[in-house]
Amino acid sequence: MRNYPKTEKYDQNWIEKNWMGPNPLWLTEELCENLDLKSGMKVLDMGCGKGLTSVFLAKEYGVTVFATDLWISATDNLRRFEAAGVADRVFPIHAEAHALPYAEGFFDAAISVDSYHYFGASESYFVDVFSKLVKPGGQFGIVVPGLKREFEKGYPNTLEKLWFPELYTFHSNKWWRYLWEKTELCEITSCYDMEDTKALWMPWADWSVENFEKEFGNDGGGGDFDKKFLEADTDNDLAFIVMTGVKK
Repeated sequence: MRNYPKTEKYDQNWIEKNWMGPNPLWLTEELCENLDLKSGMKVLDMGCGKGLTSVFLAKEYGVTVFATDLWISATDNLRRFEAAGVADRVFPIHAEAHALPYAEGFFDAAISVDSYHYFGASESYFVDVFSKLVKPGGQFGIVVPGLKREFEKGYPNTLEKLWFPELYTFHSNKWWRYLWEKTELCEITSCYDMEDTKALWMPWADWSVENFEKEFGNDGGGGDFDKKFLEADTDNDLAFIVMTGVKK
């Protein structure tokens, strides 16, 4: 797996204490290599979870971040941002993805790391919500779990026994590209599969075996689900997809 030097500066224990999926700093660092973020920009971090990505954006790029999540309380995230020394640049917001409290064209960039597929895989979300938040010439960026190609049944045979309805939001990079491109609202500037999907995912899967149910309960198939899911993917069909664009 490639190195992520910006991520290496952060304490692994802090990451593991707060992550809610595969290392979000790795995903964010690669995403930002395809964006042009400058100090002072206003950035929406949609589906930020416990705010690791928001802290990273503020510290590494000097941007002002609106850390927005439904599942984690804004108060809890504020405490984390204070502890990280970024509370003057990262503002916690508790909101549902379809009911965001922001003016149209407010942001210089809107990103979402490992969460956009939960709400953005519909035909209408980018048109009706996400695209409106960014000013003309502003940037979009997402990282989502997906598949290296589309399958007739929606999933590869190797994963059939573990597939459940929520996973139908897993698609190929071509599928995601077309979802945005056909709207003619943005120009796609990158869209590709990250290298070494399993190497990116497996540390979280190993951690989950021991810790998931203690932290999150028995949702999502139990603590060993990700481990079984990755091991079942013998044809290496799983992917992490990076996509960025500029609003026309």
